[in-house]
Amino acid sequence: MEFLPVEVVGNILSRLGAARDVVIASATCRKWQEAWRKHLHTLTFNSNDWPLYHEFSTSRLEIIITQTIFQTKGLQCLSIIMDDVDEFSAAPVIAWLMYTRETLRQLHYNVRTTPNINMLEKCGRQKLEVLALAHNTITGVEPCYQKFPCLKSLSLSYVSISALDLSLLLTACPKIELLSLVSLDIVMSDPQAMMDLSSYSLKDIYVEAISLDKFILEADSLEKLHLKDCTLEVFELVGKGMLRFLKIDDVSVIHLDIGESAENLEIVDVSNFTIMWAKFHHMISRSSKLRKLRLWGVVFDDEDEFVDIETISSCFPLLSHLSLSYDLKEAAIQYGLQGSFVLDNVIVLELGWTVISDLFSTWVSGLLERCPQLRKLVIHGVVSETKTHEECHMLANFTSSIVRLMRKYLHVEVQFEYE
Repeated sequence: MEFLPVEVVGNILSRLGAARDVVIASATCRKWQEAWRKHLHTLTFNSNDWPLYHEFSTSRLEIIITQTIFQTKGLQCLSIIMDDVDEFSAAPVIAWLMYTRETLRQLHYNVRTTPNINMLEKCGRQKLEVLALAHNTITGVEPCYQKFPCLKSLSLSYVSISALDLSLLLTACPKIELLSLVSLDIVMSDPQAMMDLSSYSLKDIYVEAISLDKFILEADSLEKLHLKDCTLEVFELVGKGMLRFLKIDDVSVIHLDIGESAENLEIVDVSNFTIMWAKFHHMISRSSKLRKLRLWGVVFDDEDEFVDIETISSCFPLLSHLSLSYDLKEAAIQYGLQGSFVLDNVIVLELGWTVISDLFSTWVSGLLERCPQLRKLVIHGVVSETKTHEECHMLANFTSSIVRLMRKYLHVEVQFEYE
């Protein structure tokens, strides 16, 4: 180890990450102390890394973090994740940001400050590539002054910000590729809760636990869209057909429009969602490159609706992974499996129930007949703790029917997952 260049030792210490481990390791010898002071580029203060963090007072934590940061030079990645701390004083936080602003490339920070400070103004903007903020307030964004020319990833969680400031912040990040918005407190100046975001470089957006009347996203380069636990009256995506991944999980939306962005979709994953099948299918029907379709726990707006498997077969010829779980009715069996269609390329089939019935066995059998290349069948089920005699009898009959059925498909791997 004594022959290692001090720069290499700095890289080793940086891989440790956790501040306590870095301080202990740097005490090994003078070379390691020098590496800590001059060549350390990553430092993490996380309340989960060391139990004693939970016992220190806030002022003591501020002193420890200050002393540790101020012994380094050229810090590039700084992470301060203290879940048990209600708030830090503004003065030391400003000192940390000002000390590192010339070299910092990544900043992760999740503690409130008193009084509130403008994090965007204090942190180094010229080199920053990743910014993750939580439990803070952002106001008065000035895109002409507060530019982030290198920022590629922005994550805001439990942050208070106006719709206008968020839009301006996105404008100030010309190279942004990844945006994560979780449980934002969106301040509105208009009676209608509306947010309009635009970015030509954005490729990946994750939105969770946000309620709006109208959400318009203009993103020509967007490849991945994930909405979770959101309540929206209107969501519109304006793009140029680059979208490849669409995931909607437990979202309430009256009008969903992805416009011309569906042509290159490869994965569509929809769960715990109320859909109008005809309208939803029309939205994704041009996705001829679709390889994975998951409709899980979906509820149909019209109780007479059902998923038309023949339409899926004709519209998505490259489909290789199909996952379906919804409340089965006679119509789903009688009309949903009509015709002589086949799902030529489906090799993985996942089917699920919430309430088991005889229809499920018939449905499984009908789909197996139409998947000549199938290699794996996964059956998901919900089994209640208190089962009536009738439920036990139904489950036993289902198990027997699957055993008999799979004798015809010995080449197919079968997997059961119950909850």
